[in-house]
Amino acid sequence: MEAAFDGFAVFEDYFPSMIQRLGSDGFMGELCNGFCLLMDVNKGVITFESLKRNTVFLGLEDLRDDEIVCMLLEGDLDGDGVLNQMEFCILMFRLSPGIMDGSKRWMEEMGVITF
Repeated sequence: MEAAFDGFAVFEDYFPSMIQRLGSDGFMGELCNGFCLLMDVNKGVITFESLKRNTVFLGLEDLRDDEIVCMLLEGDLDGDGVLNQMEFCILMFRLSPGIMDGSKRWMEEMGVITF
């Protein structure tokens, strides 16, 4: 679900509950399926054009071109202007506060890091 908050869309984070329900392998499979839905099938990556074309399916048909570019730039780790599958998955994890909080707690419990 989405709600308005000071003019911005706020999305409910379903990823933690999806991981619980699907398990880590099932969840990663779903992320890969999401990538495949958004990618340009000829190039094998998410491009500006493929993302713009699929905004209707995401319920984001009102996004401006500059907002789509910002979405790509947010996840584009190698600077090539597109998202490969790894960049997409990393971006999805980074955008999920529930996953990030859970991983911080897990790492603290394991003694790997302290905050």
